[in-house]
Amino acid sequence: MKTLLFSLVLTASAASKILAQPNAPTAQPASGAALTYSAAITPELLREHLAELAADAYEGRETGHPGQVKAAQYLTRQFELLGLRGPVSGAASAYQQLFGLVGTTPTGPGTFRVGTTTFVGGRDFVSFGSASFPEPAAPADPVFRGFGIETDSYNDYAGQPDVRGRDVVVLQGEPNNGLGRYLLSGTKQDSDWSSIFRKAALARDKGARSLTVITYSSVASFAKMTKSLTPDLAEATYSLTTPVPQPTDYELLVQTPPPYINLLLTNGPLGAALLGTTLSALWRYDVDCYKLKKPATAFRPVACTVELPQKREELTSANVLGFLEGTDKKDEVLVISAHYDHIGVQHDTIYNGADDDGSGTSAVLALARAFTKAKAEGHGPRRSILFLLNSGEEKGLLGSEYYAGHPVFSLSQTIADLNIDMIGRTDKAHLGKPNYLYLIGASRLSTELHLINEEANTQYAHLRLDYKYNDKKDPEHLYYRSDHYNFARHGIPIIFYTSGLHQDYHKATDDVDKIEFGRLAERAKLVFFTAWELVNRDSRPQLDVAKP
Repeated sequence: MKTLLFSLVLTASAASKILAQPNAPTAQPASGAALTYSAAITPELLREHLAELAADAYEGRETGHPGQVKAAQYLTRQFELLGLRGPVSGAASAYQQLFGLVGTTPTGPGTFRVGTTTFVGGRDFVSFGSASFPEPAAPADPVFRGFGIETDSYNDYAGQPDVRGRDVVVLQGEPNNGLGRYLLSGTKQDSDWSSIFRKAALARDKGARSLTVITYSSVASFAKMTKSLTPDLAEATYSLTTPVPQPTDYELLVQTPPPYINLLLTNGPLGAALLGTTLSALWRYDVDCYKLKKPATAFRPVACTVELPQKREELTSANVLGFLEGTDKKDEVLVISAHYDHIGVQHDTIYNGADDDGSGTSAVLALARAFTKAKAEGHGPRRSILFLLNSGEEKGLLGSEYYAGHPVFSLSQTIADLNIDMIGRTDKAHLGKPNYLYLIGASRLSTELHLINEEANTQYAHLRLDYKYNDKKDPEHLYYRSDHYNFARHGIPIIFYTSGLHQDYHKATDDVDKIEFGRLAERAKLVFFTAWELVNRDSRPQLDVAKP
């Protein structure tokens, strides 16, 4: 499961959606066969796969490294042995969808030079994401766009020249009256347009090279605010070598830097210098926009140069795909996914990632065995199934992002994604209690899918289903942190299955000996029963909304 890296004070919560509750779906008469073939999902089989994948020989399966390549070969062989078809055309292996990624790691604090004044990274500004200014003292092409907001009622981009390839400069927050009341909401509660990351996503979608957000902070307060970010900012940032189109009308996590744009956050003195003005004038701009209810007269950025020294690393990785063709509805595809990569070797210590996400990967292999056995004995699914094992999840959900941008099977024909990530342990909240599973995401897109899963659990699995992490206000934001999200962004119904976080998450102690294989098998069976219903029922699950 991908780590949530950032949570800044300059963010705001997205508003909750209230979904309609349709009638519960009618189960199809296949309960006997479903129970029969679920028996193929055994603790022994799960242990066999997981003991292999989480062994030291796989060196933590880090994306683009030899251990991940070895794991891809093992998974390919398992799909071949099951008789699944490799659906990737034009590749060395029909089971592997190759993709490139690039990692950039800062090698110094960087500088921002405005006129004759040099501002220093870490004290006067911080940079998020892959740097757009890798060359020494690269000239910027700055253009001011107010608060970087685009809504029906207030738009900083309307009637302005194109910003493609340019370096957009905006102010923090949104128009207010200077007394804490915000224009967009009409209340003292700011909107999610106060998030620097939402502003960055919009600038990226408009083709900007970078976005600089000016805060009103003093040098001292800015340095204090950014100090806690220093370890994260020093880590490598990864992106696809060739970016795929990004959906624009989806629910945005406003606490995470959007990919494919360099984002800089400055203190007040640097911001004022960049706009050729004063801090007091920036404050007046806030109030002027509030009074006018539209952007006030714009500032004109001055010439500047930026240097963000970095090291670049280009890697190649692969998703592993196995395809089981359906019968009368074979053109419709259910995706069952997990990620098989982990975080590799750190400081000469191997991070085996048994639960994250060796448990989910092993579950997908077990589900593939159950469905192929059913088909071999005359009970094949009506719809097709794509077993999708992604790499690059720990680098930013990159493998699933690549698949969604280059789908082997049309996304319009993809009925749902059932994603499994970390289902082999018991978290603190459920110690000593009956078996359980957290369910995330179904009701955000398809109440019908949510009810299908509930019915499968009531009829077959009998787990305690916990929806804690489905709450949009939950601080862990797990909905955005695994591969299902790249399907949800395209309007495809999803369910994310997890047993939650634990003390060994992203630690070297996440090993096979701590996996509860009996519970793992029971949880995997719930995914199987839900999948069985989805691939055999008359209609695909319907959306409540177009996008999450």
